[in-house]
Amino acid sequence: MPVFENEQLDEALQPLVDAGEAKAAPKKTAVFHDGSQRVILVGAGKRDGADAERLRVAAAAAANRARDIGATGLAWEVPDLEGATTGVVQGTLLALYAFDTFKSKKDEGSVTSLELVGGSQEEAEAAQIEAEAQNAARDLQNLPANVATPEFLVERARKLEGVEVEALGRDEIVARGMGALAAVAQGSYADPYLIVIRYDGGGDGPHLGFVGKAVTFDSGGISIKPAGKMHEMKFDMSGGAAVIEAMGAIARLRLPVKVTGVVAATENMPSGRSMRPGDIVTAMNGTTIEVNNTDAEGRLVLADALAYAVEQGAERLVDLATLTGAILVALGHTYCGYFSNDDDWCGAVDAAGRTTGELGWRLPLHAEYAESTKGRYADLQNVSEARDAGSIYGAEFLKPFVDGRPWVHMDIAGTAWGMKRNYVGNGASGFGVRTLIELARSASG
Repeated sequence: MPVFENEQLDEALQPLVDAGEAKAAPKKTAVFHDGSQRVILVGAGKRDGADAERLRVAAAAAANRARDIGATGLAWEVPDLEGATTGVVQGTLLALYAFDTFKSKKDEGSVTSLELVGGSQEEAEAAQIEAEAQNAARDLQNLPANVATPEFLVERARKLEGVEVEALGRDEIVARGMGALAAVAQGSYADPYLIVIRYDGGGDGPHLGFVGKAVTFDSGGISIKPAGKMHEMKFDMSGGAAVIEAMGAIARLRLPVKVTGVVAATENMPSGRSMRPGDIVTAMNGTTIEVNNTDAEGRLVLADALAYAVEQGAERLVDLATLTGAILVALGHTYCGYFSNDDDWCGAVDAAGRTTGELGWRLPLHAEYAESTKGRYADLQNVSEARDAGSIYGAEFLKPFVDGRPWVHMDIAGTAWGMKRNYVGNGASGFGVRTLIELARSASG
């Protein structure tokens, strides 16, 4: 149960606070033995201003303590606060996530049940769906690239209920003029797919387009990456994982909104048939691109995916991508980067992120940045020699492919893993899943 500043607990528990063993400071925990039961007290700060995010953090701390002491079940006393049920359920389920698919010895001492005392049952069910979707995205992220291939992502999308799924293979990608995506994919013997997930729940809101980068392994191609930490490049499909699982949750929640998800899935590998620095390719919308660095492949696959979402009628767009290392330098692991051509739409995305605790910070777009993306031999170049403002450059490169539709680019390279936030830990985070769900909910009116 939560402990708030300057609030009395019942007479059995208050002595723990008076003695300083239990504290209201966030994340501080104490265990009280009441016969055969154990009560975990967790600090939640001041009641005034407490929200779902504060309760996520508190619930995660309690869940981690419960796991440490070998508890197999949790019963939460939900405080009478707006968003408390959501915070408690999500914080608990996200904190208890473990990926042991390939471990010979499984952890048999985990918490397996969660009960709520108080709170809203309807809110709890929605929160559970959202947390399960985020954990499913974390599963996709954590799978190795020899398992989570583009074809594997297609099969995962086809298992979602309440949506229609179409998968365009290599020949169809080429036939539709998606030369940027095809160029990235040509170096790999694993077939690429453009995965299209359609959900139509009705409603009067705009047709949303959610676009995800899913480079299932990024070696850098001919512009190969250093060996150190290259194994982490299995996470380069994190944006696509977020879109796939968010679409499944939106359908499970039966939100009254129309959404088209587009996921560009491919490997970026070096081979005798890989694209080369200096190659020129033509994207689906007719834009020509100089490939100056094959490791700037994410913007190439997104270019065609965004153009396809526009062709499908999406009126407002969000793309998620582990696009640039530069965003990590700028914002670390706490905020993703927002880039947008529309203030109102960016405000809506930001509001969804703040509601879910998935924070973003808007960086500017400007004509001078756009000028630097112009190519010497083609319309655009995927990187410039200057390498200034790398994250902004990537966003400016993408902007021509949205056809002027309201659009937000989320650079999640710093938040897809390594966040260290106590309810997602230091590994795969599933970042963006709950933001997309909340955005669909708010867009539905």
